[in-house]
Amino acid sequence: MLDIRLLRDQPDFVKKRLATRGGDLSAEVDAVLAIDADRRSSETRLQQLQADRKRLSKQIGALRGQGQDTSAIEAEVKASGEEMAALATAASQFDDKQRDLLLRLPNLPQAEVPIGGGPNENPEIRIWGEKPTIAAPEDHLAIAARLGLMDLDRATKISGSGFTCYTGAGARLERALLGFLLDLHTTTHDYTEISPPFLVRRECMVGTSQLPKFEDDMYGVDGGELFLAPTAEVPVTNLHREEILPLAGLPKKFAAYTPCFRREAGSAGRETRGIIRMHQFDKVELVKICAPEDSRTELEALTADAEKVLQLLGLHYRVIELCTGDLGFGAAKTYDIEVWAPGQNAYLEVSSCSNFEDYQARRMNLRFKDGEGKNRFCHTLNGSGTALARLYVALLETGIQPDGSVLLPEPLHRYFGSERIG
Repeated sequence: MLDIRLLRDQPDFVKKRLATRGGDLSAEVDAVLAIDADRRSSETRLQQLQADRKRLSKQIGALRGQGQDTSAIEAEVKASGEEMAALATAASQFDDKQRDLLLRLPNLPQAEVPIGGGPNENPEIRIWGEKPTIAAPEDHLAIAARLGLMDLDRATKISGSGFTCYTGAGARLERALLGFLLDLHTTTHDYTEISPPFLVRRECMVGTSQLPKFEDDMYGVDGGELFLAPTAEVPVTNLHREEILPLAGLPKKFAAYTPCFRREAGSAGRETRGIIRMHQFDKVELVKICAPEDSRTELEALTADAEKVLQLLGLHYRVIELCTGDLGFGAAKTYDIEVWAPGQNAYLEVSSCSNFEDYQARRMNLRFKDGEGKNRFCHTLNGSGTALARLYVALLETGIQPDGSVLLPEPLHRYFGSERIG
């Protein structure tokens, strides 16, 4: 959520930065400021009436002590009380409306984020490794069918399209990947492992900016008061909501596995083959909470931690920076990590590492006490470390051997119990 003081003091700057995302949000900014003016006017009038009421009450006491009639003044106090009640109600309504409008404004891109209209304008930052040379690239679906790694048809019978059922060695590979990822990030990268609930309250979804913007993509239960977690970002970033953290305890670094549940309501026809885009998929998420001065450095470190996964597994990948027109709703800056999948002849996003600055912290009222004893909003960051389904695809399609088996990278051998599948 944007700072209302920034909108008041620099409305043209806010409009200009939001416009780089594509589309004109000037009217939305003006609506926030109009409600803010009404709210502040109501509060000012309320304060004036409270001061008058206090003055008149003292006057009534003095007059009664002198035996004088106070009925006129008492009538004035009564009338002001009724106006105060109406103003208090109006101010509360204005406050709720202003918060709702602010929640619907996206974050401001950082100044250095490249200006662009969409994915085709995302600059490539770096490449690691080389594309593997495979004589006859094979799609992960064909590999999985031949080796009995998953059963999409029976998963569809159970849950509908957009789900899979890993079987046999396929299920063991998924479990091996989870163990490898969690061990890497907790023992080597020094993240604290969290095993959070998979159901989250509505206010937690608002806190990390999934709501209200993306409610149609989420799986809600209990009348929309609880949601299946779309990513571990939601429960883990909200761990310290409504708290004031000590500066000495920052940065906080968390790693968590959760299944992720998304309707993908707006993605009809996009990457629907196999397990590339699913309604349920597993992911290990990395979350950081830090002081504002450190968030830029922490984003670079977070991205490096996610990249290390692919480096250790020997998978070719590239890092791109999202331009303003492709930036996520709550993010101020984002790097996407895309792994090469030979059977798709394409790069697949396996991690999106973002700095949200204080956008999420304002929604969650997540603060820290700085060195001068002042309470300030934290900066929050997160990134996948990594998403399993597309990593799974890349491993199968990269590791395919002439005899039809799949050779696994060495770091997975002890987790899987073998060096190859098939």
